[in-house]
Amino acid sequence: MIEINILIKNIKALVNPARNTVVRGNDLNSIKISHDVWLGASGEFISFIGHRSDFEKNCKLSPDAVVIDGAEFVAFPGLVDPHTHLPFAGTRQDEFRLKLQGVSYQEIAEKGGGIKGTVRRTREISYDDLLVQCEKRLDQILASGTTTVEAKSGYGLDETTEMKQLEVLEALDSFHPVDIVPTFLGAHEIPEEFRGKNREYLKFLVEKVMPRVKERNLAEFVDIFCENGYFSYDEAEYYIDRALEHNFKIKIHGDEFTSNNAALLAVNKKAVSAEHLIAMTGEEIEAISASDTSCIILPGVSFFLKLDQYAPVRKIIDKNGIVALGTDFNPGSSMVSSQLFIFYLGIYLLGLTVEEAINTVTINAAYAIDRHQQAGSIALGKKMDVLLMDIPDYSYLAYHLGINPVHTVIKSGEVVVRNRKLVYGK
Repeated sequence: MIEINILIKNIKALVNPARNTVVRGNDLNSIKISHDVWLGASGEFISFIGHRSDFEKNCKLSPDAVVIDGAEFVAFPGLVDPHTHLPFAGTRQDEFRLKLQGVSYQEIAEKGGGIKGTVRRTREISYDDLLVQCEKRLDQILASGTTTVEAKSGYGLDETTEMKQLEVLEALDSFHPVDIVPTFLGAHEIPEEFRGKNREYLKFLVEKVMPRVKERNLAEFVDIFCENGYFSYDEAEYYIDRALEHNFKIKIHGDEFTSNNAALLAVNKKAVSAEHLIAMTGEEIEAISASDTSCIILPGVSFFLKLDQYAPVRKIIDKNGIVALGTDFNPGSSMVSSQLFIFYLGIYLLGLTVEEAINTVTINAAYAIDRHQQAGSIALGKKMDVLLMDIPDYSYLAYHLGINPVHTVIKSGEVVVRNRKLVYGK
């Protein structure tokens, strides 16, 4: 008999992506719906999915089991956010107001604002205060239905602060319900002290910072901003090759504003993902769509900055590529921390169907951070990461905007949000 620690019985409708690993091309327009489902976990992991009769034959409840009646709920996998810049200090709402009044980014930067301001504040903040800020953000992220996030450093641009950001992520992952996948993004920008010395800065990161990150196992991925005005194709290739020598997995920011073949570099280096991709060329679309590299699309950036251009999602899908959506949560270009909001943007701005959008914020987002074996779908052996939404059916999720439909969140077999209130650790 399977001993069950937490059971959700009589689930009205259980929504799953089309596959449990990754969904490509036209298959994105399919999802799986099951009714009157009983769903149970033993510890952190799903150990039963079926109907009442099978449960009664094969399972028993532990003495302290939690039982939830799912008759009024639609169940979804916990959402996965494959691209955030979570560990930053401070916010930039004053700059945002100036942007709305027509002040340019260059004028703001000249006054010490922009990314320079965030770098300065992140360097100055204490470890403890940064931890507190990030914990509050994670609580908001969890309450909106995201149970796994990727999080990048990159607002330090020096050894001390890059390590501090990654240490904060390590600490958060040890006690917060949300699973954190850490990425070292020291090559996010060129700091003032290395201005005009790109290769020298990358050499500093390779020789001084990257080995420490690896030695302490503070990051799983290495990322670099391969973009005109930041790091060139050749500079990024040099840096990625050094990261591969240290056995890091690879992500690449690229082709956000103009193309310098960053997507081709991602394919050539077998990167797990390429991210942004607004300005991809036709050649790049062909190559990345034929590869196993995920295209992480970040519509929150175009929305937040009021740009007229979005990544060519439909072309990637039509060519059988892998598409995932992410928030790019950061204080400058996408102060958006809700993956559910990005789900809406995928439908209303990128032209995705409801089914396509569901696949891109669940299993494909998990694939884009190499977590598809543990998260992104409701399947035997995966983590019990489940959202209970009090909506009539799955399509209502895209239809009624401006509400929080997430009533209950179960993370790793524990109820962490109940009746829209955080209850973990209580």
